[in-house]
Amino acid sequence: MPLSTTEEENRDQSVERFLQLVQKSRRGNFKIYIGMSAGVGKTFRMLQEAHRLLASGIGIQVGFVETHNRRETQALIEGLPILPRKQVFYKGKQLEEMDLQAILNLRPEVVIVDELAHTNIPGSKNEKRWQDVMDILHAGISVISAVNIQHLESLVGRVEEITGVEITERVPDQVLRIADEIVNIDLTANELITRLEEGKIYDRAKVEVAKKNFFQPEHILQLRELALWEVAHQVERKIETEVIRPNKLKRDRFLACISSNDRGAKNIIRRTSRLASSYGDAKWYVLYVQIPREADDKIGLAAQRHLINNFKTATELGAEVIRLKSNKVANTIVDVALEKEISLILIGKPHFQWWNFVFRSSLLRTLLIKTESTPVDIIVVS
Repeated sequence: MPLSTTEEENRDQSVERFLQLVQKSRRGNFKIYIGMSAGVGKTFRMLQEAHRLLASGIGIQVGFVETHNRRETQALIEGLPILPRKQVFYKGKQLEEMDLQAILNLRPEVVIVDELAHTNIPGSKNEKRWQDVMDILHAGISVISAVNIQHLESLVGRVEEITGVEITERVPDQVLRIADEIVNIDLTANELITRLEEGKIYDRAKVEVAKKNFFQPEHILQLRELALWEVAHQVERKIETEVIRPNKLKRDRFLACISSNDRGAKNIIRRTSRLASSYGDAKWYVLYVQIPREADDKIGLAAQRHLINNFKTATELGAEVIRLKSNKVANTIVDVALEKEISLILIGKPHFQWWNFVFRSSLLRTLLIKTESTPVDIIVVS
């Protein structure tokens, strides 16, 4: 579609800002295009920027781009230097992956890496593509990448509530926080659905199914709001941490208290992560108090697996995980809160089965009593 002069000028200025970052920094700079869903034009914009950087004399390579056979996007590949993909055999099939080692060996100034949330084929150096990007950045190579809002770890639960679709590929919030620049690619719900119906996002055979899932107008509106809020939040966070926060004497600290319950624990972890981020990357902890009936030789394998996964999620989101053994859960929580100078404790809402209700409500009541004379606040998370 034709661009207005103002849009062209804004894009040129965006490219110029990133060009300046590349030229003045030894560490690889990181730019992320983010969108509310597939088809908004993230890859298209990345490739447009690649052409502008190439014309400016920057040594750029396309490390991995997935065009999904979209004609407009495919046309933009022409004329760009493309690194061959690595051929990998897995379960009797020949598959293609980004060649991380080739990028590190070639050391271009900038590399284009699409689909940040992608899960690599088993046996690859890293499990996730975002981890490949971290390796590239640490090597002093700048990266331009793209991701959809639904893949952001702390928003996965919210997106699943909106769409009813399980999100399996995720990117830790920390990845966005280290980005030097984040650009939201925005479309209205009508524009996105029109692109879908014209076959510009998926094959026409998949259009009707897509319209019943992610591409319902009410879903798009909510996802669009999440994307707009996230980018605005990241800008505000940078101002807070780089301009305002260093001058503050005391910073907020948060403590997320989890049990072996998988879903409830994940919600608490994600909510605390979002809250800590909104307070200028406040320090936060995840505490699990192992009671006697959840001792290593007594806890079920499923619950143990959930705990390990939740600890991993918490670490990826930037928390410090604390594991303690005690039969006095409330006392232990308060002790940790005072030791770590916690300003806010987050715990799960009681479930309304009889014994669980008695235990959890007793825990909450004890916490309220023990923190009454302290500066610690408590939030009960649904």
